[in-house]
Amino acid sequence: MLRQDINELLTQTGPGTPMGDLFRQYWIPALLAEELPENDSPPVRVKLLSERLIAFRDSEGRYGLIDEFCAHRGASLWFGRNEGSGLRCPYHGWKYDVTGQCIEVPSEADNSSFCENVKLRAYPLVKVGDVLWTHMGDPAKRPALPEFEFAHVPPEQTYTSKRWQQCNWLQAFEGGIDSSHVTFLHSGGLQSDPLFKGAKGNEYNMKDTKPFFEVADSEGGLFVGARRNAEEGSYYWRITPWVMPAFTMVPPRGDHPVHGHFWVPIDDENCWTYSFDYHPARPLTAAERQAMIDGHGVHSKNIPGTYRPMANMDNDYLIDREAQKRGETYSGVAGIAMQDASLQESMGPIVDRTKERLVPADSGIIKARQKLRKAAIALRDEGVTPPGVDTAHHRVRSAAVVLPQAESFLDSCGDAIKATPGVPHSSV
Repeated sequence: MLRQDINELLTQTGPGTPMGDLFRQYWIPALLAEELPENDSPPVRVKLLSERLIAFRDSEGRYGLIDEFCAHRGASLWFGRNEGSGLRCPYHGWKYDVTGQCIEVPSEADNSSFCENVKLRAYPLVKVGDVLWTHMGDPAKRPALPEFEFAHVPPEQTYTSKRWQQCNWLQAFEGGIDSSHVTFLHSGGLQSDPLFKGAKGNEYNMKDTKPFFEVADSEGGLFVGARRNAEEGSYYWRITPWVMPAFTMVPPRGDHPVHGHFWVPIDDENCWTYSFDYHPARPLTAAERQAMIDGHGVHSKNIPGTYRPMANMDNDYLIDREAQKRGETYSGVAGIAMQDASLQESMGPIVDRTKERLVPADSGIIKARQKLRKAAIALRDEGVTPPGVDTAHHRVRSAAVVLPQAESFLDSCGDAIKATPGVPHSSV
C-alpha cells in the first residue's frame, strides 16, 4: 500500500505542486501536428497540467501556445479569429501573437503604447515528428528538444495517435510498465490483433503466466525485465524502458513495428495517452498503417472529430459478454488500448493506493513510484535536475530476446536497448 500523502504527491500536477514542477522540467506532448494542419487554421483548446491554454498556427507558420483567456475581460480565445499573424479576440478585437504579446487594442489611440504592457502567459510549441511539444518550465532551464527515436525516423516509418483517458496519469502510466497482465487481459489480442499476432514470443507469453521481474536503474528511469520460460535452458525476456516522467515502450513482437506511449496529465483526473508505432529499419506497410488508423494495436478508434474513444465509460466500453464467453476477449472489451483504459478508468479518477496489496510482479511499479517521489523532492528541496531531461536518456529501445538461463538481461542486452538509427529492433 502507499501512504495517502505520497499518493497525493505523485498524482497532483497543477502549478506549484512537486509533481507539477517535475513535469515542467521536460518537453511534453501538447497536441498532434495534425491538429494545426495549416497556417491560420482554427485555434485548439489545450489543457495541460491543469492550465487552460490555446494553441494556434499563425500566418507565417509559427506555432503558439498561450493562455486561453483574453487579458481584457477573460473571454476565451478559442472563439478568436486567427488572421494576419495573430489571434484576435472577437469580443473587442484585442490581438495576440504566438508569444502571447498583445499587438493590437483597437479602442486605443494610434500612438498609444498600452498593448506593449499586455502579455499573456505563453509557452514554446515546437514540431518534432508527428507531435507538437511544449516546455512549461523556466525558460532559462529549457532543455534541448526531445530525441526519442519514434519522433526522428522518416515519416513513412512512424505513426502517432492520441486518446483522452478519464483517470489520473499515474494509473495509466503504471499499466505501461506492467508486463504481467498481458497474458490475461490481452490474450485474445496476441492471437488476433494484426499488429501483435504471429510472433514466436506470443507463445512464451501464453505458456508462462508467472513471469519473474528484474528491475534495473537507468540514467533516465528504469528498465523493467519480465522473464518467462522458453525452450530448455533459456528464458524469454521482455524489456520495457521507462524514461521519466512518462515515456514507455512496449517490447516488440516479431517484425511488427515497435510501439509505446507518452502519458500527459490534463489535470489530476484526466490524461492524454499518446501512442506511437514505428519501425527503425523500414517504412510501415499500407496494411500496418491502416491497422493503426483503425484502432488496432496500442491505438484506439475515436469518435470522428475528437480524440475520445468510441468505446468509453459512457457506453460501458461496448462490452461484449458473448465474446468474453467465447474467449475472443478476456474482459469483453475489444482492442488492446481500450482493454487497458477501461480497467484503469474503472479504478476511479484517482485510485486509492492506500488499499493496494502489491506482489513481486509489481516491482517495476514500486520502483517507478520511488524514483518519481525521490526526483520530485530533490527538485523541490535542492533544485536537482531530474532524470530524463538529458536527451541522451531518450535514446533507448524496448527489446524481446531469448537468453541462456545463466545470463542477465542487462549484461546481455546492452546494444538491444540502445536506439541505433537504421538498425532493426531486437525481437522474438
